[in-house]
Amino acid sequence: MSASLTKPAGGLDFTPGGSSAPFARRVLRQARFEATIALRNGEQLLLTLLLPALVLVGVSRVTSLDLGPGDRPALALGGVVALAVVSTAFTGQAIATGFDRRNGVLRLLATSPLGRGGLLAGKVLAVLGLVVVQVVVLGALATALGWSPSGRLLVAVPALLLGVAAFTALGLLLAGTVRAEGTLAVANFVWVLLLAGGGLVLPSPLSPVTDLLPSGALGTAVREALGSGTFAVGPLIVLLVWAVACSLACARWFRWE
Repeated sequence: MSASLTKPAGGLDFTPGGSSAPFARRVLRQARFEATIALRNGEQLLLTLLLPALVLVGVSRVTSLDLGPGDRPALALGGVVALAVVSTAFTGQAIATGFDRRNGVLRLLATSPLGRGGLLAGKVLAVLGLVVVQVVVLGALATALGWSPSGRLLVAVPALLLGVAAFTALGLLLAGTVRAEGTLAVANFVWVLLLAGGGLVLPSPLSPVTDLLPSGALGTAVREALGSGTFAVGPLIVLLVWAVACSLACARWFRWE
């Protein structure tokens, strides 16, 4: 076959070439995109950084609040970091995904080379990246308020990872089964409810109940890690159970449109 039949006039070659980027690169790009959008959104910044920072200042300064035995600044930071995880992984993720679903964005992305698995993986990685930013910002603020940084922060990593897994799955489950307006209302209401009595920032007087909730387990695990440098095995198991159960429920009932 002659070259004139394979290459159009003008030297332009429209023969398909190349291939899509590797799966890992696609996921990382999606995670970076979602994290960037969240950091540029004023409402998201209010939820994920400003409000936790205000709570940290309040809890650190109001000495009448009982944070439990241990270093008060470390306990305050632990509780607020747990709150920050819920803000990003559950509330922020549920609202963003709910409106993406309503607007048809999820359906379009699910049919792209990224695929459904890549989209979900990108969301989880974006949440992890945002949590790292939150820990750095809140840690710097806690240092200014009297907290002494130490290796205990590494002890909190398993609790943070399990907390991200459990609350991201819970947020996606909510966003994938409820209309966007309902997701917005429920996600914000649950955030306030967990802040007030879910055992996140402060030990809850309803601890026999809240200890079985992901909020109480996360709050206890992170506070004990930062306050005494110990692994709270019981709360970690509770978080693991919630993470697995919510992930299975999300896989079963999540609707893409």
